[in-house]
Amino acid sequence: MKFRPLVAGIGLVSLLGLAACAGESSSSGARAPVSQDAQRNSPATEPADGEQDTTTAQISTFALDVDTASYGYARRALQEGRRPAPAEIRPEEWVNAFRQDYAQPPDDGFTVHVDGARLPGDEAVLRVGLQTRSSGAAERRPANLTFVVDVSGSMAEAGRLDLVRSALRTLLDELGPGDQVSIVSFSDEAEVLASMTPLTARDELSAAVDRLVTQGGTNLEAGLVAGYEEASKGFRTAATNRVVVLSDGLANQGSTQWQAILDRVEEHAARRVTLLTVGVGREYGDELMEQLADNGDGLAVYVATEEEAAEVFTTKLPATIELRARDAKAQVVFNPSVVENYRLVGYENRALAAEEFRDDSRDGGEIGPGHSVTALYALTLKPGADGQLAQATVRWQDPDTRAASEAGATLGSGELAASLTDAPLRLQVDVVVAAFAEHLREGKAFGLDLAALGEHAGRLAPATEDPMVAELRTLIDRAKSAG
Repeated sequence: MKFRPLVAGIGLVSLLGLAACAGESSSSGARAPVSQDAQRNSPATEPADGEQDTTTAQISTFALDVDTASYGYARRALQEGRRPAPAEIRPEEWVNAFRQDYAQPPDDGFTVHVDGARLPGDEAVLRVGLQTRSSGAAERRPANLTFVVDVSGSMAEAGRLDLVRSALRTLLDELGPGDQVSIVSFSDEAEVLASMTPLTARDELSAAVDRLVTQGGTNLEAGLVAGYEEASKGFRTAATNRVVVLSDGLANQGSTQWQAILDRVEEHAARRVTLLTVGVGREYGDELMEQLADNGDGLAVYVATEEEAAEVFTTKLPATIELRARDAKAQVVFNPSVVENYRLVGYENRALAAEEFRDDSRDGGEIGPGHSVTALYALTLKPGADGQLAQATVRWQDPDTRAASEAGATLGSGELAASLTDAPLRLQVDVVVAAFAEHLREGKAFGLDLAALGEHAGRLAPATEDPMVAELRTLIDRAKSAG
């Protein structure tokens, strides 16, 4: 499960610097020992501005994360002419929403990709990318999916419950005969509309979807409790067992204290029932839905249109049914003779202490097939220094056996692109996306203002032939005039 407490941002920075301990299980990848001084100099918290001096904080460690809800919700707000609230912007989720094109590993582990580019002065950007192997529907194990659907009055807003019903019907057509589905609705109370039902009985499940109608308040706690009870009753050891919550996250009945709800989710996650949260609606409880997913060993996404919902339910959900890695963590070691200081962009609530990296009882992130995770760092280099910049390592456990493995990679100063425009296209896109997110949450990254970001996005859209990059240019333009 993902690390829950909101600690100032080390996050994905950690990925770069892991050193392997003798006798541990590992996969291919460069490793180097980390000194005891370096271990002591890696706090789980950062200064308020996130900048770390490598003389006192050489190592950064974090739990992996593949959420994208922050980008989806912010995109809707900007399209409607509104600026998203700074607290709702998590730059790592923006970057992870975009395609990366990293090479896939030949096995069920990770590839580790490290690159970067020089910026004006002694500044630089460093990117750490992790990638798992994708798989086809025929390769995955059967799934037990329990859908917990919010049918409270707030879901009557145009496009909310209709969108959910459409997405569920699409998914029922995608799942296979070995899969089973349960459907629970909740408003003032929870109601089981379909107990765990095999996909051979699609008509029964479709009828349950048709019975989803709006009424009453939002007792999210009741819905989650009923959903997890259904998932537990139908639990299959040989299957992937997942609860999927579809809601605007605006709990107003039952227990609305986050910690009480989160504790219930965490308890079931420990029993290998994981959680996916799918957010909908113009008004949206972003933080609660994200924290539910984090505590439930899962993923948080947001959808605003039927097209986006179809993408989630035909691509992202099938990809998250299977797991490639449990409790995945990353660690980055920076070379203080070359790097003066570094700052991770985002990942504030994924930070871990250095010693927790190889503590396999410490929660990490759950990663499915074909997932990529990207972290960006703003670096200040020491003038004229040359040599290895950083080392990135990822550690994870096999979903079934819990055996631990590691993989890593390094980057030298001579491998940095001479400038941002000389860097790989996807790295350039990542920098623009992250800098835009930072701008909207009233920060800054990589010395780029909105005008420069718009110019870069406009240049990159035709070069990448990516509709999301073309849309990014439009969003940047809207941000200039949004209130």
